[in-house]
Amino acid sequence: MSATEAPASPVSPADERTTTGPGRRWGGLSETALRNLALVGVLVVLVIIGAVTRPDLYGDPVRVRDNVFTILEQASVIGVVTVGMTFVIIGGGIDLSVGAIVALAGVWCTTVATQSYGTFGMIFTALTVGLCVGLVNGGLISYGRLVPFIATLAMMVAARGLAASISGKQTQVSENRTINAIASTDVLGIPLLVVILAVVVAAGWVLLNRTTFGRRTVAVGGNREAARLAGINVTRHTMLLYALSGLCCGIAAIMLTSLSTSAQAGAANLYELDAIAAAIIGGTLLSGGRGSIIGSLLGVLVFSTITNLFAINNLATEVQNMVKGGIIVAAVLVQQVRFKSLTTIFART
Repeated sequence: MSATEAPASPVSPADERTTTGPGRRWGGLSETALRNLALVGVLVVLVIIGAVTRPDLYGDPVRVRDNVFTILEQASVIGVVTVGMTFVIIGGGIDLSVGAIVALAGVWCTTVATQSYGTFGMIFTALTVGLCVGLVNGGLISYGRLVPFIATLAMMVAARGLAASISGKQTQVSENRTINAIASTDVLGIPLLVVILAVVVAAGWVLLNRTTFGRRTVAVGGNREAARLAGINVTRHTMLLYALSGLCCGIAAIMLTSLSTSAQAGAANLYELDAIAAAIIGGTLLSGGRGSIIGSLLGVLVFSTITNLFAINNLATEVQNMVKGGIIVAAVLVQQVRFKSLTTIFART
């Protein structure tokens, strides 16, 4: 479908064109809805496994509530990063530097000089560092014509090196009580970190599904040349996508700093892989042009729930990583077949 063609159903243009495709609806449900329902089913199965293996945690409503909020808090930081990553991948790119950007923004905002400017100074610094590094990534890819994989890989190394240089390879302690209190503050009984994640996800959903920016992102990721011929400034838009990813990393840096009350160059290790994996199992195509913010959020929750299950059952991290790897491979295989079997079943009925 061309970038200017109107959607064929009442759902949003981004959903119809990128996540379902025109006419790909079965039993009144779109492909995206079916995929999200499947992920919800996976979460239910994981909860059942938790209830069977640790009935002491799942038998008490209060402990269940606490455990759910623990999972959501664990998912909050990587969830914010995943929102930015989802936009980049839908736009046809990839960002391997997100973990390094989180670390750099965290280290920079916890320097003694920055902390002397107070809460506003720390937040402003983290967001600015994330945004600027994202713009550099976007500039190298858009105007420098570098392959996204190479450009962001180089930035990953450079950003961690800069973070190590700024911190002197030492852990920097956050002495700002307001920043540190974010991780322990509740809003109407809901952890503030979870509220921040919800706000970022909601903003990302609106941006992707209800704005021209979202439609252009879809068009650029689906067919760059067609998007250019349709009048979209592909070069500028690509740079903005990486800037958005960097901004999300800046927000995540503040959240991570609050959780640990410190920052270091080695923080947010492998966040890039977790974010990419969550986006993939949420239905975002690695080739671009299709994706879902809600699907990515569900992907994050699946991984966080798995991590929680392994933790409460005292299972080895190595086994956990193998399980995650298997899930990623399975998700990519599902993307490759693109629901051909499901399409055939519904076509016969």
